[in-house]
Amino acid sequence: MNKNSKSYNVAVIAFLLVLLIIGVFMSISIGSSKIALSEIIRAMQQGDTSSKVYRIISFVRIPRTLAAVLAGCALSVSGAILQSVLNNSLASPSIIGVNSGAGLFSVLIAAFFPASIYYTTIAAFIGAFVAVLLVYFIAKATGASRMAIVLSGVAVSSFIGAMTDTVLTLKPDAVMERTAFLIGGFSGVTMNRLSFAAVFIVIAFFIALILSYDMNILALGDESAKSLGLNVTKLRFIFLILVAMLAGSAISFAGLLGFVGLIIPHVSRILVGYDNRILIPVSALLGSIFTLLCDLLARVVFAPFEIPVGIIMSFLGGPFFIYLLIKGRRGQLYD
Repeated sequence: MNKNSKSYNVAVIAFLLVLLIIGVFMSISIGSSKIALSEIIRAMQQGDTSSKVYRIISFVRIPRTLAAVLAGCALSVSGAILQSVLNNSLASPSIIGVNSGAGLFSVLIAAFFPASIYYTTIAAFIGAFVAVLLVYFIAKATGASRMAIVLSGVAVSSFIGAMTDTVLTLKPDAVMERTAFLIGGFSGVTMNRLSFAAVFIVIAFFIALILSYDMNILALGDESAKSLGLNVTKLRFIFLILVAMLAGSAISFAGLLGFVGLIIPHVSRILVGYDNRILIPVSALLGSIFTLLCDLLARVVFAPFEIPVGIIMSFLGGPFFIYLLIKGRRGQLYD
């Protein structure tokens, strides 16, 4: 079957949807205590709040599963947008400082406004947007080459990381789970914390889908896009806002998860090619599946102990990033 054919793309999306549904059921039923699917269905139908199974499913497993799905979707789509808009295969929220900016502002809110749950999402969005603008303008001032963008992101990320460490040092009691936040994970996520961020993620995702054809044109290069009548500056600014909304919202409840925004867009391109109209939904599905899988591994590998999901992602993402760097040295930086 031709990779570029409509039937192939539909088949891939359908297959990923099935995998995602399976992953959701596995995430809900597997944990420190395994619960049979029939027992889950019975507990949810009865709705007995005094039932232990009902409380575990409603207040722990379902919020955690939704958090993994939303975070994986948001970070992978933001990575796909960055790589297309900046024309750089190494661009991702964790690499170019978006995660660090969102993390800093989230920590600031936790330090000075600890009771403001909803402010965290807005603060993370602002932090992510400030970081991505800093990286973009620094890279543009130095020639806006692919490597300049990555190096600018590393510098900005390092500087923002130092500011975050300073806040955490001066306000050690403000962020109770600071280690988990810096590594990234879904332990303790609640529906109240998740619902507000979910609105931002869903809105940004659908806007990205609507503008996916323009993203294809923008990926051709600034000159080609301008010749086709595209307002490059305005459109790139919109896409950077979308990246900030997606990554910032995910970080507000999941912490500084790394590498999912780098790995998933590349795997998605292997599956369906470079057309962002297909790449965006495939990246969203694959990112959700990958994050669910990492979260399951984090729960069961060292059971009954649990490790932050960010550690699992780093183990998988680190070697992949090295592979991209080696591939780039061979003159195939964007592939």
